[in-house]
Amino acid sequence: MVKRVWVLAGVFLLFCASADVMSSPARAEDRPLQSPALKPYVQVDGVSGALTSVGSGSLNKLMALWSEGFRRHYPSAQIQVENKGASASTLALLDGTAHITPMSRMMEESELAQFQAKLGYRPTAYAVAVDALVFYVHKENPIQGLTMEQVEEVFSKSPRYRVTPITKWDELDLVDRWAGALINLYGLPSTTATHEFLRAHILHDGEFKPGVKEEANSQSVVQKVSADPYGLGYGGSESVAPGVRLVPLAESEFSPYVEPTAQNIANRRYPLRRYLYIYVNQTPRKILKGAKPLPPVIREFLRYVFSQEGQAEVTKSGYSPVEDWIVEKALAKIK
Repeated sequence: MVKRVWVLAGVFLLFCASADVMSSPARAEDRPLQSPALKPYVQVDGVSGALTSVGSGSLNKLMALWSEGFRRHYPSAQIQVENKGASASTLALLDGTAHITPMSRMMEESELAQFQAKLGYRPTAYAVAVDALVFYVHKENPIQGLTMEQVEEVFSKSPRYRVTPITKWDELDLVDRWAGALINLYGLPSTTATHEFLRAHILHDGEFKPGVKEEANSQSVVQKVSADPYGLGYGGSESVAPGVRLVPLAESEFSPYVEPTAQNIANRRYPLRRYLYIYVNQTPRKILKGAKPLPPVIREFLRYVFSQEGQAEVTKSGYSPVEDWIVEKALAKIK
């Protein structure tokens, strides 16, 4: 009898632990450990002046952490962070009103061509963090996961393999209070890279269906979904809250669901990962011999980003650090 009680208790505890994992967003303890290849930042002399960042709002929190950490080493450095659309940010970097441009996507060919036409070379991209596009539901929503095809059928105006889009939760096999309930969709403006990422990778460059409520940023999407038991939204992996949980994704109906934990994002098991970038107007030495080096404040800010401290702040902001080989390549071209 005693044995049976202990077995049942063990099963109960295991069930609770599993339920907690299913219902919880990526937590700090899920974050991958920092690589031993990262080195502490070493302060140098002669660094001061202004550094203006104009770029994606997706990196605002991370830029604030980097700025704070960098100024602990260089109190006289003046860092200004502005949030603008991709096109305006590209122009700001080109005309010199921005020193760096954080972006949640790579620059498009048309944007790169502007640099090529004016300066004879393209801006230099540094991959600085790893993000993922994730889907949020209310914490009480019992859905186990979604396939990539189901996501398309929910968000697309014209799904490829279905006559009409999915509009109700029971079409995703939810029952009880969700049976017959409409899926309330929340997303981001069409000017954001996250919106375009979903359109390219899930909708296959198709159109979003009408009725997706556009919010200013991922944090706003999370707030809306946390207050809406029938909500489904998308955004960046850095935006989580107790009122929502992140939905596991599967490549197909024949694939297992993969949770968007930092480990799964880092090891590429989660299917919708992406890099975040900083672009710099840096003359490639292979193109123009004798090119001027980066100003000290820009050079050292980039070195700080790829240090132990800088990548720790990537983790703190909710993203995942970049791989060792990216750090090595980045440090080699910061001159």
